[in-house]
Amino acid sequence: MGSNITVNKKIEEYINNNSTKLHPVQKEIIKHNDGLGDIKRMQISISQCHFLHLLIKISKIKTILEIGTFTGLSTLSMSIALPDDGSITALDKNQQTSEIAINFFKKADQENKIKLIIAPALESLKKLNDQKQKFDLVFIDADKENYINYFNHSLDLIDKDGLIVIDNVLWHGEVVDNNKQDRLTVSIREFNSYVNENKRVENLIIPLGDGLTVCRKL
Repeated sequence: MGSNITVNKKIEEYINNNSTKLHPVQKEIIKHNDGLGDIKRMQISISQCHFLHLLIKISKIKTILEIGTFTGLSTLSMSIALPDDGSITALDKNQQTSEIAINFFKKADQENKIKLIIAPALESLKKLNDQKQKFDLVFIDADKENYINYFNHSLDLIDKDGLIVIDNVLWHGEVVDNNKQDRLTVSIREFNSYVNENKRVENLIIPLGDGLTVCRKL
């Protein structure tokens, strides 16, 4: 049986150098985040940018819901891949990082596709569900303890064959370390089991960045 290659920094750099080129504003966001210290970990990886871009193109996605925006790298990566009449509803509760993200969206001439709602995500999700909104794809990358709640809301916001993509599901590899029993690691393990046992989706964990789960609603 074949096995997955271990991706070290050198291989990751090679992959990025031989994949679709980043938009100049994507590069600006990455450079900005490099100066933020440890909080930079909230940014998706470059390989995840490429994956989301291709997933949207291949699946002919037009409407996206994003839960967790940070400074906008994932949002912009998805927006660039959308057709001109596509749209993203982005949810984040942090006013400061949201304002930074909005400036990047304007700089990339993508603000017309992106609606950013600054409020606690669970409140926004309830409103979207009450309004019977529907999306082709939901991308979840927010506080890990609410992942199950975000996932359940998301299932009601997509139709059959709709996609849900979730970041950080491998949690720096700590999900397989039984010595790691901290709150966040346990939350991710519980979430992964919950999704895998859920009869409403089929799912796959992809070892890109910190781990992506891709789900298709049945």
